This record gives sequence, C-alpha cells and structure tokens, in this order.
Amino acid sequence: MGLTNKTLNNVLPPFAFLFLLVSSPLLFLFKLFRYVQRCRTAENVAGKVVVITGASSGIGEHLAYEYARREARLTLVARREDRLKMVANRCRELGSPAVIVTRGDVSLVKDCKRFIEDTVSQFGRLDHLVNNAGTVEAKMFEEYSNISDAHSLMNTNFWGPVYATHFAVPHLKKSKGKIVAVASPAGWSGVPKMSIYAATKAAMINFYETLRMELHPDITITTVFPGLVENGVTDPELIAEARGRHGLVPKQSATECARAVVDGICSGKTSVAEPSWIGVLFWLSTMCPELMEWAQLRSMKAMDKNK
Repeated sequence: MGLTNKTLNNVLPPFAFLFLLVSSPLLFLFKLFRYVQRCRTAENVAGKVVVITGASSGIGEHLAYEYARREARLTLVARREDRLKMVANRCRELGSPAVIVTRGDVSLVKDCKRFIEDTVSQFGRLDHLVNNAGTVEAKMFEEYSNISDAHSLMNTNFWGPVYATHFAVPHLKKSKGKIVAVASPAGWSGVPKMSIYAATKAAMINFYETLRMELHPDITITTVFPGLVENGVTDPELIAEARGRHGLVPKQSATECARAVVDGICSGKTSVAEPSWIGVLFWLSTMCPELMEWAQLRSMKAMDKNK
C-alpha cells in the first residue's frame, strides 16, 4: 500500500493538472451547452406546491414573493406567525393562488413532520422544499463561556433541514420534485468569528451533496450560496462583521437575490452562487487556501485596529 500511495502522489497531481489544462475548452463548451439546455427547459412552477422555511423575513420572505409572482402555491413556515400572515397576504397580492401559514420551529422534529403533512393534506402534493430557516452568530470561539450554547445553531441550521427533508422525500419522489438548501460561502471558506456557524453550513452542504447522489434521478437538489443580502432586518453588527470595517463586500437586495435563486432552481442548477462572483471564492478556497486565509487574517486585523 505504501508503494501505491507514493506512486499516486507522484503521478496523480500532474496528471490532473494536465487534464484540466487540456480539457478546459471542452469543459467551457459543455457548461455553455448545459446553460442553453437549462434555459430552454426551465421549470414552470405555476400551480406547483412549495414549502419555504424561515419565510417570515430575509431571503426566505423574498423567495416566497418570487415564487408567488410565478403563481406557485405556498406553505410558509416560521416561528413568528403574525409576521408570516403579512408575508402571506403579500404573496396573494403578487399572484399566488393559495397560501397557508404554519407556525413552526425547524429544530423540532414534530414541527417539521407537521408542516410537511399539513402541506400534503391541504394541496395533495409537494413539489419544492426550500430549506431556508437558519440563524447566524458572530462570536470568537473562545467567547463561548458555555459551549453547549452552540447546539442551537446546529439544531436550526443543520438538523432542521435534515428533519424537514426526511419527511418530504416520499412526497417529492412522487412529484419528481426539488430540494433547495440555502447554505453559505462560510461553509467552504472559514470566516473569523463564525466558526460554529461555518461548521453548521459545511455540514449542511456535505449532507445535500451526498443526498443528491442517493436520490438521483427522482429528486434534484440545488444548493444556494447567497452573498451579503440587504433585507432590512439583518442585525447591523452582523452586516459590519461580514463587510469588514472598510465595506469591501458589496450588498445585494433581497429581491434581486431571490429572483436569481429561483431562476437557478427552476433551470435545474445543482448550485447557485448569488451574486455569481461569490462562486470564484470557492475556487480560490480550493486551489489556493493560503491566499484566502491571508485575506481573512488581514481583514480581521484591520477590523480590530478600527475598534
């Protein structure tokens, strides 16, 4: 085994590099072909049934509005029922033919089971499950005086989507439906002060990357990597942490982000980075992690100096 590993160590890296170098034009043409194909076969969601978690504010709220504009029937899930009712009314005004509101906490198995069952009972089917509910916390790891406090982040950001997916899969198989996972670039690129949050999103990403293969071809999965979205409700301190003290990370409107995300979902993309330049960070993190680490450390030092 030692000799085999040594041989692979010496042969595989240069072979992979040469393969990518030679095949780059073909890969570009393949991507272009797939893009044209997706545009021509984009899904029409009018009349289809979509469950959106975390729909009371932020990206989830605006995803609901975008699906409503496309005349989908909706189940909106969040903990704030009063706010959900306001979002539901707006969805009806935008064109959704039917909207139901379900108060629920995705970190609770019984709630996830209930809102999936309520949806199927009301509409008779399920076409899209949009796992958007999540929480974020900007805190240095050493600042956790009670480390068990971090459990709530994992329960919401990882186990919540897992629970909802578990109950939705049998219904999505019948409709050849879709699962949408709203993740974060932090899941593949470490961000200072967000160690636990980044870990929850990394777990989410890898779960759905694996599930995509397990459920193929019955269910398709789209993982979403939103950038810094301005939605009017995000904690200003979190915005400052994400942008850095010099404001180098541009913000995007939630409406614009939601439109691009639903376009990507309907066209069958496996991943959607919005804005699209966010995707470059993935390649930089993969090909040159030292550069990304250097940039993050420089940003953290600059922020500390300006405190």
